[in-house]
Parts: sequence; structure tokens; C-alpha cells
Amino acid sequence: MTSVLDLAPVVPVVVVEDPADAVPLARALVAGGLPAIEVTLRTPVALEAIRAIADEVPDAVVGAGTVISAAGVDAAVSAGARFLVSPGWTKRVLEAMKASGVPFLPGVSTASEVVALLERGVSEMKFFPAQAAGGTPYLASLGGPLPQARFCPTGGISLASAPSYLALDNVGCVGGTWMLPADAIAAKDWARVETLAAQAAALGRTPGWQATAAR
Repeated sequence: MTSVLDLAPVVPVVVVEDPADAVPLARALVAGGLPAIEVTLRTPVALEAIRAIADEVPDAVVGAGTVISAAGVDAAVSAGARFLVSPGWTKRVLEAMKASGVPFLPGVSTASEVVALLERGVSEMKFFPAQAAGGTPYLASLGGPLPQARFCPTGGISLASAPSYLALDNVGCVGGTWMLPADAIAAKDWARVETLAAQAAALGRTPGWQATAAR
């Protein structure tokens, strides 16, 4: 099973309000070099968006974010999601994600949550909300006692701060929204989205990310 952490250095976190935006948005992100796309289950059209991207953008690896229930897991996978991301986890949600057959990243923000997942055989996680929960100093501190855990930090990360996360040995990729400015989405300025995606994808050429991805 392919690791979500090794798909790309940056995973765009997409909130789709208009289902007509899903395919051109995904095409712009892929063209910019960001094939892994997390569509959050925060809107009524999220599953429709996932299905459209899965059907019409073959080079995209579309996943579902904000997965907070077993029903959400089932619905996302049925719509075509190829990975799952949660902001946190419970036993029921974790069991559903494990049974889904697709890669998943349960969310954590404390050392105890990390240990609990490691105890259950899960070593790849989302660190959320990254900046508010301690940022790079916190993640670097976790690397000492818990080197087997790897993370995708998400929440408050920008183009400027992403490199400091990607330089950490226990970070495989970061999630963010900075390449999806609201004004560009409203104007359907997909060329601008592609340009911003290309800037984010270029972070994958940093030595820290290459070393991590090669593991």
C-alpha cells in the first residue's frame, strides 16, 4: 500500500463549495505538480467532487479529509477516495479506516495520541493543528522518543513555513491551503492556482524532503 506521506511534498487541502470547480481545480493542481489532493468532507458537495475528480482527472490521487465517522469512511471510499485523513481519531473511526483498504492518516496533536496509534500498529499520522499545537519544535521533540512515527502536519502552514517542516526527519509531507486563495477560486483563475501549486511542488526538491521520501 503506497504511503500518503510519499505521494508529494505538499498535499493541497481543498474545500469545494461549487461542484463545477472540482475538475478544473484538480487539473490545475496536477499540472502544477501536486497530484495528491485532499478534498475535505466539510461541504454537501464534497463526495460529488471526489467522484468527479476520480472519474475525470486520472493523474490525480484524490483523497478525503475531515473524515470523522465510519460512515464517512465508507462514503468517501465509495466515491473514489484513494486515501483518508482525519483531524483526530476514535477506536471506531480507526477500525473503519483500517478496514477501508486505502492508506489513511489519523490525526494527532499529543504524544499520548501518537503512542496510542503506535500501539495499534499505525505509524503514519496527521499532526493537526500543526502551528497551534507546537509547530516544528514540537514535532522535532517527538522525533527523539518516538522516531518510528511519521507525520503530515497540517494547519496554519504557509509557503514560507513549509520548508522548516519538510526538513524534519519525521515529516513526510505537509498539508496546506495557501495555493488555493479564495479570490482565485472565486474568479476561477486556474492558471494562478497552477502557478502556486508549482511553487509548492518545488519544495520537494529540498534535501530534507528528498531524504525523508527515500526512506
